[in-house]
Amino acid sequence: MSMMTTSRRGLLAAFASTMVVAAPTMSNAFGLLRGAGDIRQIRMYSGRTGESLDMIYWIEGNYIPEALKEINSFMRDWRTDQVKVIDPRTIDIAAASHRLMDTREPYMLLSGYRSPATNAMLRSRSRGVAKNSLHMQGMAADLRLKSRSVPQIYSAAMACHAGGVGRYMRSNFVHMDCGAVRSWNG
Repeated sequence: MSMMTTSRRGLLAAFASTMVVAAPTMSNAFGLLRGAGDIRQIRMYSGRTGESLDMIYWIEGNYIPEALKEINSFMRDWRTDQVKVIDPRTIDIAAASHRLMDTREPYMLLSGYRSPATNAMLRSRSRGVAKNSLHMQGMAADLRLKSRSVPQIYSAAMACHAGGVGRYMRSNFVHMDCGAVRSWNG
């Protein structure tokens, strides 16, 4: 009789189709995820590239490097095709917010990483784009859900008490980042 070993990839495959449901027990994003069991999952799609992502990226206290690489690629600057390491804390905040909204609908990713050239171009078109945006550091995401309003997404992100949260009513999205705790209306 042979012994079977379980790799992280095997655990990922085993848990990929499951949804972890647990009541949040703490008020910050990382506490929420600690209280949610041993798995963290993110669901997103991009209307710009047609790509989607539905994966477990953290198991039993550890980020899964292969999953983080896929997230980095998915959240790349689609205009330049440049990839940057996305700060996992940003994913944690988005995942915790998503869990609070109790939906299986994936986020629509409007903007993840932005190259300096892309940020400058967007800044020239809109006063709402920061010169030193955390998007350029891989620390921010602009997200939308069809089934939830901007105020609902904003409230969920604010309940995490982690990072920056911007509400953009006219553009129908919420900015989440892992920078200093703050909030604003765009």
